[in-house]
Amino acid sequence: MKFSETIDFRPKLFGSLRNYSMSRLKDDIIAGIVVGIVALPLAIAFGIASGVSPTIGLITAIIGGFLVSFFGGNSVQIGGPTGAFIVIVYNIIAQFGLHGLAIATFMAGVILVLMGVFRLGTVIKFIPYPIVIGFTAGIALTIFSTQINDFFGLGLRDIPGQFIPKWIVYIKNFANISWMTLATGLVSLLIIIVAPRISKKLPGALISIILVTAATWLLSHFTGGFHVETIGDRFGTMATDIPTPHGFDLNMATINMLLPSAFTIAVLCAIESLLSATVADGVTGSHTNSNTELIGQGIANIAVPFFGGIPVTGAIARTMTNISNGGRTPVAGIVHAFVLLLIFLFLMPLINYVPMACLGAVLMVVAYNMSGWRTIVGVFKAPKSDVSVMIVTFLLTVIFDLTIAIEIGLLLAVVLFLRRVTENTEIKVYSEKLDVAEGTDLSQDHHELLDVAKGVSVYEIDGPFFFGVATKFDELMRSTIGTKPIVRIIRMRKVSFIDATGLHNLEILINSSHKEGIHIVLSGVKPNVRESLENAGIDRLIGADHICDHITKAVKTANNLVAQLTTAKTAIV
Repeated sequence: MKFSETIDFRPKLFGSLRNYSMSRLKDDIIAGIVVGIVALPLAIAFGIASGVSPTIGLITAIIGGFLVSFFGGNSVQIGGPTGAFIVIVYNIIAQFGLHGLAIATFMAGVILVLMGVFRLGTVIKFIPYPIVIGFTAGIALTIFSTQINDFFGLGLRDIPGQFIPKWIVYIKNFANISWMTLATGLVSLLIIIVAPRISKKLPGALISIILVTAATWLLSHFTGGFHVETIGDRFGTMATDIPTPHGFDLNMATINMLLPSAFTIAVLCAIESLLSATVADGVTGSHTNSNTELIGQGIANIAVPFFGGIPVTGAIARTMTNISNGGRTPVAGIVHAFVLLLIFLFLMPLINYVPMACLGAVLMVVAYNMSGWRTIVGVFKAPKSDVSVMIVTFLLTVIFDLTIAIEIGLLLAVVLFLRRVTENTEIKVYSEKLDVAEGTDLSQDHHELLDVAKGVSVYEIDGPFFFGVATKFDELMRSTIGTKPIVRIIRMRKVSFIDATGLHNLEILINSSHKEGIHIVLSGVKPNVRESLENAGIDRLIGADHICDHITKAVKTANNLVAQLTTAKTAIV
């Protein structure tokens, strides 16, 4: 078997280069330069908000962005640090330090690669939308809350990580607002909002950082009393050298301790990157290889921890910027990484003068855009179960953390889904006359009535025979046990699969029926279901001739059994 047949790994870059042209290269270079400029303030802001230095944010965008474009399964995906990871990264650093973050990110990369290798790319897309909305809105509110200190200039240090204690500290210290800092933040916010209205191609965040940084520098040097905290004040002089790769210690105790966090990073990365890829496909008409994309994201997250980086994923805003500026191949994403590298090597000292309040304004706008409040309003019109999942996921994200929110949110969604499937799965009972075409497209104009002998009961399972339905079917059997038929036909034409619980309950039903002298005949058994039945030994339990592929054969078998048993009983009498 070929490698390509076992592992679905086909990076888009190599396919894109086959028919590459100079005009396409020009478009990709222009798009890459624009995206690199747009990504600069975001990489810095996400790094600081996550609890690391601006240098780490940029290093992550450079290395992670390059690897996602080089190995990914989407032609226009731009990778890097995103707002979604701020909460989880901040919490991991608070609990386990930078070393723990590196290990968790590395493990998340391995999990992502395994997801792609085992072709789980399409499965990730089916994570319920209310969960995605719930924790995205929760992350947005949490990001917003982390910027209050810098935006208002409260001057607080060692702020609690939890949402409620954090706001208690804010409220107690609101009398310490720095009006200079607040004015800087408000001006920054205004520029970010107004710039795109003048021109859609103007990156509001970058324009705001340039203008406000220049203005605050001039004011601080030519007026005596003006000063606001800058990146340089908080972090010192920024390094301009690529960090030397370093390793970290892995042992089972560390792995067990950080596995939940790594799993959260991996799931969040998979959801966000594939969501971004899906949006991009809708605009460009391309098709993302989901499994390759997961492997590419995994490779990026395996690599960045060795350079001190934070988690990487596909970024919707930067990806859409790439598309709108003409980028159509992964070359644009690679150019974006090189643009950031050049800025890092030659312009990093200027980053020291950027006011923290300006970055706070950038992240507040990011939080607003992430919140999706219009979508939340729309979800409230959905079924109550979906609304419940969204609200619970949102509250868990805000009050506790993202790890708990994703785990419990997924569990809630699964439980509600199983409940809904179980409620919608019908179990019908027939006797005497049976319409073969009932429940099919032929039922309107084609009827074939079968005569069901007295003493034969027909039960039809309309849906998959998994553990929830198996229990429901078992309860129905117990409730109709008073009729005591001679033969029970279980019609399984609409059973697409049967799980271990279904097989177990079916075996119990067969054994209890046999003790009461009742024979079991299975009808309409699909080949894959029959294989499961044979593997479980059901064919030996009831006889292979009692497993029929059509109801006509099953009724004929049941009627013959009734006739034989009735004749034998009469002869004995």
